[in-house]
Amino acid sequence: MNGYGPTIEVAIARVRADVARLHGELTRYGLVVWTGGNVSGRVPGADLFVIKPSGVSYDDLAPENMILCDLDGNVIPGTPGMERNPSSDTAAHAYVYRHMPEVGGVVHTHSPYAVAWAARGEEIPCVTTAMADEFGGPIPVGPFAIIGDDSIGRGIVETLRGHRSRAVLMQNHGPFTIGASAKDAVKAAVMLEDVARTAHLAREAGEPIAISQRDIDALYERYQNVYGQAVDARRPAGGAPPPQNRAAST
Repeated sequence: MNGYGPTIEVAIARVRADVARLHGELTRYGLVVWTGGNVSGRVPGADLFVIKPSGVSYDDLAPENMILCDLDGNVIPGTPGMERNPSSDTAAHAYVYRHMPEVGGVVHTHSPYAVAWAARGEEIPCVTTAMADEFGGPIPVGPFAIIGDDSIGRGIVETLRGHRSRAVLMQNHGPFTIGASAKDAVKAAVMLEDVARTAHLAREAGEPIAISQRDIDALYERYQNVYGQAVDARRPAGGAPPPQNRAAST
């Protein structure tokens, strides 16, 4: 396969299978409609990532029609799926991978509550402990950008670099999430829509009570370093792990 060794070929096949399967989670949790949205995953050990084809029904997605790209967003010739056009957000995903090497997965959805916040250009305030746990504070808003080039990717990177949140609301467009893997980024997308809905409903009933920064920090530290059944061996000693090192399980 284009001169890749057996180790990289195995990694590509694994990411193809993961990315194809994880698109089913977007429909399962009601985060997309029709053919909108996309999941991508970085190939470990190579400057490559896998992303869905553009405009293909979720029912028809399979490992063999996922598209392999380099980190400039170019489709790799001679690989399965190359006859299809990649997602219209490919340039944005590629930009994130080039500029955030710790990121192993990127997800874009059109989940309704998160999109509603994005349509107002308003960050989601941190008003629940679940949000403090998962995102370490409010969900920020990224700039308005036109689809088709790397403008969206630039906005994602500028907004999330150095930020604890693994989610950004691109103004008038919708949410993008990042993670240590494609699965981790999908989890963030699911959790984002949950907190977006809760914050919206709370504000409909009255003014939500913001959590203090000190308590947010304590909640985030506990969740990232204590919660769950297994300790991620990649985590640094002491302090909250960076986004690429957090556990992907709940």
